[in-house]
Amino acid sequence: MSPSIFIRDETSADLSVITEVTVAAFNTLAISSHTEQFIIEALRAAKALTVSLVAEVDGRVVGHIAFSPVTISDGSANWYGLGPVSVLPSYQRQGIGKALIQEGLSRLKALKAQGCCLVGHPDYYRRLGFQPIPGLVHEGVPQEVFLALLLDGHTPQGKVTFHDGFHADGRQVVQAGVDGVPDLQG
Repeated sequence: MSPSIFIRDETSADLSVITEVTVAAFNTLAISSHTEQFIIEALRAAKALTVSLVAEVDGRVVGHIAFSPVTISDGSANWYGLGPVSVLPSYQRQGIGKALIQEGLSRLKALKAQGCCLVGHPDYYRRLGFQPIPGLVHEGVPQEVFLALLLDGHTPQGKVTFHDGFHADGRQVVQAGVDGVPDLQG
């Protein structure tokens, strides 16, 4: 039987548990650089978390998902990156990640998003409608694991750049840049 899942916006009271869930979710994942919790913190510090949701089961936070803006070299606007998405290992394969993704995409649609992209396991994300888009690339990432979902029917072409927060590794400090926009400094 699937658990009763409640999905809501993150609150400041959730920050430490989001870190714990993220660390636990990626702990044994061989392809992870184990920096996902730092990415979320950097995106939050830069005010680049467009959508940040938690999943609760029996009042306990067991999952988290983040969506942040991306840029595309052809100038396509209102595109977002999905990730990281985390579910505690003991709660995985129960539909929690899928529920987080679907709710997050619903929130993006309400914001008039044009599309969403990610780097992830193709077998999983294809079931949710994501697919490789010829001509849409993320440099250094194989096309088969860089997937996108069109939300408005327009197919962009070009290089996708995720927010600088995706370079966070726990050693940087977020500082205000010359234009007042936070920059990651090593």
